[in-house]
Amino acid sequence: MEAFKTIILIVNIFAALFVIVLVLMQQGKGADAGAAFGSGSAQGVFGAAGNANFLSRSTAIAATIFFVTCLALGYISTHGRTGLDFSNVNQKPVVQQPAANQPVSAPVTPAAPANKPVIPE
Repeated sequence: MEAFKTIILIVNIFAALFVIVLVLMQQGKGADAGAAFGSGSAQGVFGAAGNANFLSRSTAIAATIFFVTCLALGYISTHGRTGLDFSNVNQKPVVQQPAANQPVSAPVTPAAPANKPVIPE
């Protein structure tokens, strides 16, 4: 189970980094107007509209993978084994009886609280 949790955590980290890189690679909506005036080329590696579609789809896929792995890690951390065994919670506790040769001590009563000191005003 630990190896599975580690694999999901690694996939989660890579998906988060991939989302960050893809978001930073995308151009804003106002960047197309600047490209029309000669400050940049509107055609990239994927064509004029293909670049935006590819980056948008890749970002959506990476975000979905990140979201699913976050949910999986949350589920594993709440429903996975924690190493503590709570299978005997509903059983009655075992009370050890004192040995026959040892005297049973009387219960200790707490001492009465001391009087509070009087502070003159």
